[in-house]
Amino acid sequence: MTGFVSLVGAGPGDPELITVKGLRRLREATVVVYDRLVPDVLVQEARGAERIAVGKQPGRPGPDQAAINRLLIDRARAGERVVRLKGGDPFVLGRGGEEAEALAAAGVPFEVVPGVSAAIAVPAYAGIPLTHRDYASSFWVLAGRRRAGRAPGEAAPPTAVLLMGMSRLRENLAELANAGYHPDTPAAAISLGTTAAQEVVEGTLADLAERVAAGGLTAPAVVVVGEVVRLRRRLRWFDPAAAAAPPFGTRLERAAGRPGFRAEI
Repeated sequence: MTGFVSLVGAGPGDPELITVKGLRRLREATVVVYDRLVPDVLVQEARGAERIAVGKQPGRPGPDQAAINRLLIDRARAGERVVRLKGGDPFVLGRGGEEAEALAAAGVPFEVVPGVSAAIAVPAYAGIPLTHRDYASSFWVLAGRRRAGRAPGEAAPPTAVLLMGMSRLRENLAELANAGYHPDTPAAAISLGTTAAQEVVEGTLADLAERVAAGGLTAPAVVVVGEVVRLRRRLRWFDPAAAAAPPFGTRLERAAGRPGFRAEI
């Protein structure tokens, strides 16, 4: 019997910044595996669930990533409904991608429930907008730590995410090429993301614009350029055709993507 794993972002610290879907998954869970910085009040929302702390104190021993991956896989294979509760967003500097890779390789079904990243929320709470038409049109998120043994020069170029850039996609991609991105860098355009109408076109920095035009992809769309796009082949868990019937569906989720639905929290 195979269960299910939800990689859930808990947000940056204020417990009220968790998403509705993330909170719902917590309340449905039979096992919650959580990090050190997750607010305890959120962990308590998993009423009746087994709660397993896997957070690490700086400078102290704790569960390594391989052990956490095995825990998620073993509990899912035992038929549990597992929530992996992570601070911020699971896919922003939180090793959520590594956990998703392990689950995919083990054949364990999973989903990603994005969270509010500290990279965005913490400056906002301090009164600092990361973008402003008069001051800055982009921002970088950098990891303060890197994998042991990897020198700074060995890192791939940063992942580039372009918002509201479809009307001048060709020019935007050319600017990235002029900034040093190789023409063969993987790239993807995601139209109407997270909804039942989501479409994805993949290519490279050199040919994505042509592929988007040939596929008839329309705005609103998000464009991602970087080596991480290669992971989609293994980690694509979201099926737009099934978006109206999530694994543990509710009226709110079944209505997602349909105009005029009312949220019942």
